[in-house]
Amino acid sequence: MPFACIFVPDFPVEALVRAEPELRSQSLAVLEGKAPLQKVFAVNENARRAGVNPGMTRLQIEACSGLALRARSLLQEAATHAALLDCAQSFSPRVEAAGCDTIVLDLAGLQPLFGPLPKIARTLARRASDLGLETSVAVAGNPDTATLAARGFSGVTVIPEGKEAEQLGSLPVEVLFENSAQESGQLLETFSRWGIRKLRDLAALPDVALSERLGQAGIHLQKLARGATSRTLVPFEPPLTFEEAIELEYPLVLLEPLAFLLGRLLEQLCARLEARALATQELRLDLELQNGYQRDEFAELAFGPSPHGLFSRTLRLPVPLLDSRIFLKLLQLDLKAHPPGAPIVKILLKAEPVRPRAAQNGLFLPPSPEPEKLELTLARIAGIVGEDKVGSLELLDTHRPEGFRMQRFAPEQFSPQRHRNTEKNNPDFSIQAAFKNSSAPPALSVAEGWLHADDLVTALRIFRPPVNVVVTMQDGKPACITCSKNKEMQGEILWAAGPWRSSGDWWEQQGWARDEWDIAVQAETGIALYRLVRDRLEGRWMLEGTYD
Repeated sequence: MPFACIFVPDFPVEALVRAEPELRSQSLAVLEGKAPLQKVFAVNENARRAGVNPGMTRLQIEACSGLALRARSLLQEAATHAALLDCAQSFSPRVEAAGCDTIVLDLAGLQPLFGPLPKIARTLARRASDLGLETSVAVAGNPDTATLAARGFSGVTVIPEGKEAEQLGSLPVEVLFENSAQESGQLLETFSRWGIRKLRDLAALPDVALSERLGQAGIHLQKLARGATSRTLVPFEPPLTFEEAIELEYPLVLLEPLAFLLGRLLEQLCARLEARALATQELRLDLELQNGYQRDEFAELAFGPSPHGLFSRTLRLPVPLLDSRIFLKLLQLDLKAHPPGAPIVKILLKAEPVRPRAAQNGLFLPPSPEPEKLELTLARIAGIVGEDKVGSLELLDTHRPEGFRMQRFAPEQFSPQRHRNTEKNNPDFSIQAAFKNSSAPPALSVAEGWLHADDLVTALRIFRPPVNVVVTMQDGKPACITCSKNKEMQGEILWAAGPWRSSGDWWEQQGWARDEWDIAVQAETGIALYRLVRDRLEGRWMLEGTYD
């Protein structure tokens, strides 16, 4: 069974370079500790050639010209490790996390899908490079051999079956102790006294003599050197979270450089989501500020204890999307409308993964705008007129006329069942039926002809806003209306049906109470039909609409 190992040399350095790609061509040293007692924790190859080594103090390396210094970031290392897991799990479901910088995956059954083993190894390295990581990839017949080869050889290495000892023989014995630094000192000293420098020297020692001197630990190291170990993979099931973070060396004040950093983080997030064949419908942006905001539990878990404040914004999308440019523009518009208000020292971006949207246009449906462009257009409109004035109308479960609220626009699929019972769902249907079954005269004059009341099909046209009128009452019914703004909407009331009394929300400030009448008024062109409403709380009359 073939196995592959992905190894990231100088992992703390790669985590920082992934957030700042321009550092890859420079000499870089990662510092750990508190000033002024900071020491070099890791360096890249350029810094190593310049004579900078881990363990040196900051004072010792300040004389080096052209050396970039960065503090170690556990946040960015965690995000880089998660990206490495995403890269491996996009190929195989059986993945083992052998360390923060080492991932082992089972390649059994993948050759019919991805091709021969050398091609799989190259594809793994290319996929990791797309995520911003420079890695070493090795393929072998067992996990330990693949791990040793990835740590010892740069680039892509494929070890054929039966050639493990020959291929590993040129590696130094130090490669055996990458994960056991506490035991390495004594054993390395022992191997040095014996003259053991390479793995081939350790593999050539007699088994019995080695066991007598080093016990089972020595036998296990010899099996590793020969590539003869055999073990089962321990699959790692990480929580499906997608987070990217960056710690700033200097506080950030302007939104323009913030957008540049957000674009980089969004590209990394989208690359990870794409590697897992996922999209997102919710983005959360957390900005740690120097002052001014109260922290919450999420901030304590993400950033750790800190005197700084936290500014959070959540971007919810109507459909699953995977476009970093659209995400960046939406975040820019949101931050322009809701600025942080203080200098920024840390950035954390989190995406909630969902399945991608599967859609197919119908032959007989009109073309609609793309959800990505539509969401961006709505965000721009909201920035002009306000967030509470853009969206979809949602009818409320209330008897209040035109009771609705604004909600975020989310396109839905057409459902014929929802439109079959239009009459039952129409709020004006009951009014039309009441008008039809009311005590109306058997016939009404319309234009020049006469139509029977049972043959009328009425539609109410709402006036926006309602027209205020003065009503004269007689025997408890409206007898005449007068409108100062529109002379056509006045005259003697020939017929009136009602009142239909309704009220609600009396326990709130926006309570309402009204009486509704259906009336017929003699007009110049014939008889006009109106809905007359009396607001019982304010005591005013108004024409709410006309019947066609």
